Amino acid sequence: MRIAASHQGITLWSMVAHASLVVQLMMLILFVVSVISWTMIFRKWFILKNAYREVERFEDRFWQGANVNHLYTELSRNEDKLSGDASVFVAGFREYTRLEKQKGILPADIVEGVQRAMRVALSREIDYLETNLSFLATVGSTSPYIGLFGTVWGIMTAFQSFGNMQQATLAHVAPGISEALIATAMGLFAAIPAVIAYNRYADDTDRLASRYEIFLDEFSSVLQRQAYVARAGT
Repeated sequence: MRIAASHQGITLWSMVAHASLVVQLMMLILFVVSVISWTMIFRKWFILKNAYREVERFEDRFWQGANVNHLYTELSRNEDKLSGDASVFVAGFREYTRLEKQKGILPADIVEGVQRAMRVALSREIDYLETNLSFLATVGSTSPYIGLFGTVWGIMTAFQSFGNMQQATLAHVAPGISEALIATAMGLFAAIPAVIAYNRYADDTDRLASRYEIFLDEFSSVLQRQAYVARAGT
């Protein structure tokens, strides 16, 4: 009865406070990593949500027959705030208007220059969408091992401290092992959300990148036809 009563007051905080220095360091690392990971998860959720909304808005407006010249003039005024298809469109049409003014240039060269400019803009957009994904992947793959290292170290420390005892019962060993196992639990707590978020956001990023690629190809075809028509009339 005395042993049971003495362990009723054991809390999660008390187990963390009584853990060895190495285990506490592992717990601190996992706690910091988890906080950063959750911050990035929510931030990435807002970024992708806005990206989907912007691509829907721009493509609806573009394919509903908006005047390309007016659309370019309007969007280029706030180019720093553009993203997704709008950024690709502005980069491509700017290059088209620059090359189209050159005398003697072939339509194929115009299209090639436009595609090159749009792919540079596309690469920037994809890099922006993929920001922090590598960190989430790293957290998801390494956090369990960090927690496991803290657990193994804590169990080793617990058994070493009990090695000098003549009679080491479960009541003596259990608290030390429980303190060590918290590191594993924290490692899983940090890793599981990071893995889920990484898989979800990586798929969303691939979907957006695919839509950007489709728009790039379709807009290239539009400008190609326009370039040949313009050159045929000169």
